[in-house]
Amino acid sequence: MNRIDAVFANGQKAIMPFIVAGAPSLEECEATVIALDEAGADIIELGIPYSDPIADGPVISATMHRALEQGISPHNIVELVKRVRPKIGAGLIAMVSHSIVRKSGGIEFIEQLSESGIDGFIIPDIDIAEAEEISAFCRAKELSFSMLIAPTTPLPRVQRLAELSCGFLYVLARTGLTGEQQELPDLNNRISEIRTVTSLPLAVGFGISTAEHVKNVHAIAEAAIVGSALVRRIDNSDNPADAARQFVQEIF
Repeated sequence: MNRIDAVFANGQKAIMPFIVAGAPSLEECEATVIALDEAGADIIELGIPYSDPIADGPVISATMHRALEQGISPHNIVELVKRVRPKIGAGLIAMVSHSIVRKSGGIEFIEQLSESGIDGFIIPDIDIAEAEEISAFCRAKELSFSMLIAPTTPLPRVQRLAELSCGFLYVLARTGLTGEQQELPDLNNRISEIRTVTSLPLAVGFGISTAEHVKNVHAIAEAAIVGSALVRRIDNSDNPADAARQFVQEIF
């Protein structure tokens, strides 16, 4: 059983913070990952910087842009994971554009990240046909592979995306871009509908920003993904690791 499956095996509710890998620097990012683990994060999502983020709002997009300006590359992230993996117990998920995967060697790049200590992958812009190869590879290597379910995704397509996934499904709370929100949509019916076609754990993201949001998500799903609110807190702090630790303690 890999780390991701182990998180969900006993029915616990998980917190999944998202950070931009390599930001604000490789050293500070490593310290931040360790701090998130110490604060109780179950799974840490590392967003590999990309010049054209798929659905990221202004906070995450700006942080990725700064990381790229500093020369952060996919290879840097592989090395970062190698250094931090022995120091933490939390699961590590790579959120990475399919464009980066292709440019970095395809399955070979996925395998490099796996060997460095990554426990699973989210490739938000991959299509079903191209996802089949990576899905099969992840199953063979006992890695998680999570497809995204939008509020508008028809149920037959949800079922197909679930068949390609292992570990958990990523359920978008809303359409549009990521970013902090005051209110969380009523997701009860949508979550119930998704559960008619899959038994996979469900992780909800996009706009999860507060302790109340996390509580509401945990009432209906297995994991809450928090991104923009955390990235903003890190960006605005002189001590990113302490800011990340405090944020997780506040919301969970």
